[in-house]
Amino acid sequence: MVRSKRNRTKAFLITISLFVVIFLAVFFGIQFITKTGVFRIPGVVYYDESLNAEELEKLAAIFTDEVDLDKDVYISAIDYLEKPELTSGEFLEKISVPVTDFYSTDTNIEADEPEILFSDAYVSEVNFNMIDIDELDFQKKLLSINDKYYLDDFNAGAVFRVISFTSEKYEEEIQPLVEGAFAKVFPEKETVLAFAQTGVTALSRGMNAKLYKVGDATYFSEKIKDFLSSFDLTHTSNESSFTDFATSGNICSDKRFINTLTDIGLDIVELTGNHNQDCGDTAALESIAIYNDNGIRIVGGGESAEKAAIPLEIEEKGSGITFLAYNLSTGGATYDNTPGANQYYEENAANEINKAKERGDFVIVDIQYYECSAYASEYEDATCDYANSAAGDQIGFFRHLIELGADMVVGTSAHQPQTFELYDNGVIYYGLGNLFFDQVWWPGTTRSLVLGHYFYNGKLLQTKITPTVYDKNMQTEILDEETAKWFLNRLVSERP
Repeated sequence: MVRSKRNRTKAFLITISLFVVIFLAVFFGIQFITKTGVFRIPGVVYYDESLNAEELEKLAAIFTDEVDLDKDVYISAIDYLEKPELTSGEFLEKISVPVTDFYSTDTNIEADEPEILFSDAYVSEVNFNMIDIDELDFQKKLLSINDKYYLDDFNAGAVFRVISFTSEKYEEEIQPLVEGAFAKVFPEKETVLAFAQTGVTALSRGMNAKLYKVGDATYFSEKIKDFLSSFDLTHTSNESSFTDFATSGNICSDKRFINTLTDIGLDIVELTGNHNQDCGDTAALESIAIYNDNGIRIVGGGESAEKAAIPLEIEEKGSGITFLAYNLSTGGATYDNTPGANQYYEENAANEINKAKERGDFVIVDIQYYECSAYASEYEDATCDYANSAAGDQIGFFRHLIELGADMVVGTSAHQPQTFELYDNGVIYYGLGNLFFDQVWWPGTTRSLVLGHYFYNGKLLQTKITPTVYDKNMQTEILDEETAKWFLNRLVSERP
């Protein structure tokens, strides 16, 4: 009996031992096969050689020794000349754009691969720098890449750097670690305010005669409408009022000319001109009503001196702009309850600029100044390229407005374009020339400068200058590239 009991106990212990051994073998076998438990191998972070020192430092701060990964992660970077469609685990880390000197008339660089744009030899040869889009401001000139301008295209005209994370457990392990650091917001069409500012418009005299022949006022805007209407906001300084009494001999506009302005997508009309009263108060008041009926905002003029002095405050796409416009010229201003332009007074201008700066707005001041009148020639006359005027110190006065706090000062009286300059913390465009006019006999008065302003979060990223021209047919169009470069070089050479 004793032996039988011992045998049973022994068999029981052997059975238990075998069970434990089998259990442990299975348990550790599974861990060995699945690399878990005591056999678990922690996930490893693999950094590709495409990553630069700055990115490696940023990643090292995320994937520290305390981070315990279950699966390996592979991290790499790649540059594109076109914005790619991102997939899971990919982040747009940086947008780099080419810039050059503010006064350069270069507009474009060519590149087959993004790497060439960071080549010291190429950068030195072409004279440009690649900077982060966050560093772009109006004191640098943005260049196109392969004829693609980033602030117009947003999908090209830059180098797009993408960081890629690859892991079997990306969503569970990696995404929570990196999303906050790598999910960034960059300028795009929906958040960048594009604002076209143009020069003198006077749809009158010879243009009236031409309209009677062609019958359609959109004839004059046919070649420029697509360009100007592509901006979120489009401005012009119109110094001719609409009336039924317009002729080929007066600076008054046939009422059908409102179609020229709506055809270019006009949003803002400046009424600082010295000819808006040529057709009388009734025509001036009727013109204001026509602008209102067409949803066109007014600056620098109005039904009375009080209304003419009201600043135009723009709040769009996250940017605040205060637009001030004054008349300091040979006439056209209102001093009472009659319609006219906003007369310049130092105290008023300083006060309005200060209030706008307190709001945090970008301040643009337009001035209808005394004209440079060296137009009487049928050949190229560069006299007015320099910021000359018939009276007064144009350069000193415009610079003074910057000193008062304006961010940008623009002359809207010059019938032919004048030079431009960076001054203090601002920028000055002394004269933009004629956008629409009948002065076809003087080469200088057939040209104008369109200022394409690009604002992002209240900051002026860039102003792109596009020269235009019209011929004896009075149809305004963009100046050809070669002539535009020659002309801008001429203006730049005359800067103060």
